[in-house]
Amino acid sequence: MKTILASVYAVNPYKGSEDGTGWNLVLQIARFNKVIAVTRENNRPHIERYFRENSVPGGENIRFEYFDLPYWMRFWKRGGKNALLYYYLWQIALPGFIRKKKLVFDVVHNLNFHSDWTPSFLWRLRKPFVWGPVGHHPRIPRSFIESVYGRKKWLLDWLRWQAKTLFWRLDPFLLLTKKKAKRIIAINSDVNKQLKVNPGKLVLMPAVATDDMQETRPPGAGFQIISVGRFVALKGFDITIRAFASFLLRLSAADRNRVKLVLVGNGPELGFLQSLCKSEGVSRQVEIIPWIERAAIRALYSESTLFFFPSHEGAGMVVPEALSCGLPVLCFDNAGPGEFVTAECGIKIPYRNYDLVIEDFADALEKFYRDPALRSKLGSGARKQFLEQFQWDQKGNILKTIYDQIA
Repeated sequence: MKTILASVYAVNPYKGSEDGTGWNLVLQIARFNKVIAVTRENNRPHIERYFRENSVPGGENIRFEYFDLPYWMRFWKRGGKNALLYYYLWQIALPGFIRKKKLVFDVVHNLNFHSDWTPSFLWRLRKPFVWGPVGHHPRIPRSFIESVYGRKKWLLDWLRWQAKTLFWRLDPFLLLTKKKAKRIIAINSDVNKQLKVNPGKLVLMPAVATDDMQETRPPGAGFQIISVGRFVALKGFDITIRAFASFLLRLSAADRNRVKLVLVGNGPELGFLQSLCKSEGVSRQVEIIPWIERAAIRALYSESTLFFFPSHEGAGMVVPEALSCGLPVLCFDNAGPGEFVTAECGIKIPYRNYDLVIEDFADALEKFYRDPALRSKLGSGARKQFLEQFQWDQKGNILKTIYDQIA
């Protein structure tokens, strides 16, 4: 049994998304090896409470260490604001903390909260070094952001992309991270378009997974479409609403009464999406629900017919949840959700003109609505895809193989 030292900047057993991924990957490492997980002090209360109140599988193999920069180096950080800058500084200082603690380990792994433009410094510890799962968000097509959310939002997105480009081209520490890593775990095939590393050290492993959320009760009698996520331009909820509105126009009055769209989430674009529902004339058929407990989301999935997720992102944490509930998925054919969804479990729409894409998604919604046999077939495929690709144990098996190969 080896000892893996993992930097896990974001980890919380009570949260989902990046924090939940960090927690579950630590548990997976502990299935086969000992793990020393180094994280921030603000995660300590949640982790210690969870250990007190729950039996943790492999808990005897897990040791947490907590590290933060001194207050004078972090007073300017407020919640998520400036988080990436703080993370960069935290990573720089982390090897010194590990040396000071005299921690003993066989493999070092920069486990989460990183994209393909933010380097790691754990290679300085002179142990076999694993980097990833490394994320990558492709750039949102200009017409999908400027014409919808305004020129200012497009400009901010453009500036973010230019900043990333500077890191890809000029950051010497990013070059060293790529060079020193024995294995780089990529969440999608687009990662290596920017990193350009030897394919021999690259392992493709989507970071997303979930516990089985399927419920035995049958879905509702109507046709309920559900989408879950943060209300930001990246997630494409404007496409969801406009495609749904176009789909409704194709139905009779009686059929429209059977159809409903449920959006679960919150975020800065909430007001815009509410206004869009009104202008598209679909407010009566659209229900917007703030973030709710996981059990309540599970119930919503079980009542739904289809998961609609036209996100531009490179991951999509909620897609495996939908697959686990046997929901067919409708999404873009991209390097994010499009790589999780096959022809056996959903329908993927290619990028083209914004207005044409709206009609393509509306066509797909109509196809789902009028073809119960298709819904049943793809629903069975969704369960199969979840069981084969998106359970946490599969991630743990991949990590074990990596450690065995390089240690």
